[in-house]
Amino acid sequence: MIKPTKKISDVKQMVKSCSCQRVAVKVNLGRNKTLSYSGTLSGIYPALFTVKPDDEGFLGKTAYSYSDVLCGTVKIKRI
Repeated sequence: MIKPTKKISDVKQMVKSCSCQRVAVKVNLGRNKTLSYSGTLSGIYPALFTVKPDDEGFLGKTAYSYSDVLCGTVKIKRI
């Protein structure tokens, strides 16, 4: 079965709707490894967005491109 195609503009709108809110992030690192954490969507830019993790162990912010979400490498969900 073929997945319905999404556009990068749809992904940008979805991320923009979660602006300055808490989100759960799940990152696929490959070889059956995933990284899951929660944080605040802190910045939205034309090519990428940043998430500030809630955990003190993370240093700084993490940045992801909209194509990462479109391809399924990164999944975000509003909490």
